[in-house]
Amino acid sequence: MAKHTYVYVIYILTTPQKVWEALTDQTISASYWERENVSDWKVGSEWQHRLPGKSADVIGQVLESDPPRRLVTTWETPTDRGNPETSNRCAFDIEDVGGKVKLTVTHSELSEAALKDISQGWPAVLSNLKTLLETGRTIPDPYGALGNRPKA
Repeated sequence: MAKHTYVYVIYILTTPQKVWEALTDQTISASYWERENVSDWKVGSEWQHRLPGKSADVIGQVLESDPPRRLVTTWETPTDRGNPETSNRCAFDIEDVGGKVKLTVTHSELSEAALKDISQGWPAVLSNLKTLLETGRTIPDPYGALGNRPKA
């Protein structure tokens, strides 16, 4: 099975520390992602991506943690834990570029179906993150899930 990589770059008028906090703080991540990112963010630790008060729909392991510059994790569903066919990895590279941050998200080792899903999800999530960090507000989402719209 062929594996794919998705790269998304966004510039945010903020600091690397604030981007790091937004990615790793459970309350902040829930505000723009509708899911909490929960971990102690130490290499080797588990992380969970979950709706507040619910069980995780994505889990993984922290592979690299270099605050506020780089975070790398594995991603998998709890039911597919340890399955190399469905596990993938995501790297967040945070770079200060003259008073703004260049955030590069590299999501790799993706199946065709996962590539399709994250190709719709990352732009919505990262636009919401940018809006939150620059304005203090999130983008209203009348459908209750970023990027998900009713089918016609």
